[in-house]
Amino acid sequence: MTFADKVIQFNGQLEYTGEKLPAGIRIMNPFKELDQTIGISELFYHKYYNDTNPRHIILGINPGRFGGGLTGIPFTDPKRLKSECDINYEGKMTHEPSSVFVYEAIHAYGGVEAFYRDFYINSLCPLGFTTIDAGGKEKNYNYYDSRELIHATNGFIIENIRKQIGLGVATDICFCFGTGKNESFLRKLNEEHCFFKRIIALEHPRFIMQYKTATKQFYIDKYVAAFGEVNKLH
Repeated sequence: MTFADKVIQFNGQLEYTGEKLPAGIRIMNPFKELDQTIGISELFYHKYYNDTNPRHIILGINPGRFGGGLTGIPFTDPKRLKSECDINYEGKMTHEPSSVFVYEAIHAYGGVEAFYRDFYINSLCPLGFTTIDAGGKEKNYNYYDSRELIHATNGFIIENIRKQIGLGVATDICFCFGTGKNESFLRKLNEEHCFFKRIIALEHPRFIMQYKTATKQFYIDKYVAAFGEVNKLH
C-alpha cells in the first residue's frame, strides 16, 4: 500500500471511540457528515502521497469548521484546496486564517509538491469538536478546552497517534503546531509512550494570524528553518 492508500484507509475508519463527551460538546467528523469529503481527500492524497516514502508528521490541535472540518485535509480550507492544490470543491468557499498561513509557509519551503513529499499534517485529535455559544452560534472547541474533554479523549488521541505513526511516519522528529497547551499535552504523552525522539513546537498558525500578522514573515522563516531540520538527517 502507498502512503496515500494508508491515509485514505485511516480517514475512512475514523470514528470517535473515546469516553462520553461533556454536555454541550459535539464531535465533528467530516468523513461521515459530508458527502464529498472522502472523494476530495482521496484526490489530494493520491496526488501528493502516491508512494511508499516516509514523512515527518506535523500535529495540530483538532480540525476546525472552515478548514479540515470541510475538506478532510488538515489546514486546507476550500479556497486553498482549489487555488493551491487544484482540486475542486462544491459549496461555500470558506476562508480559514490558519490555512492561509500554512500555505504561505509551504510556498516558502518550496511549494506543495516539495512540502507534501516530506511532511504529513494531522492533529493530536484527528476529529474536531464544536459547541454552541450564548448567542446560539456554533463555534470550534479544542480538546484541551475543558478538563472533562481531555479526560474523555485521552485514549482516543493516544490510539490515533499510534495509528498515524503506522502510516509510515518517521519518529525521529515530530512537529507540533502550538507552543502552549497543545505542546504541553503532546510532550506529556510522549514522555509516557515514547512516540517520538524529538518534538519541535512552532507557534500555531491561528495565533500568528490573530496576534502576529505584523511579523508574519518572521514566523514563516522560523517554520522553514524548523522544517529544514529533516533535511539534515538525509
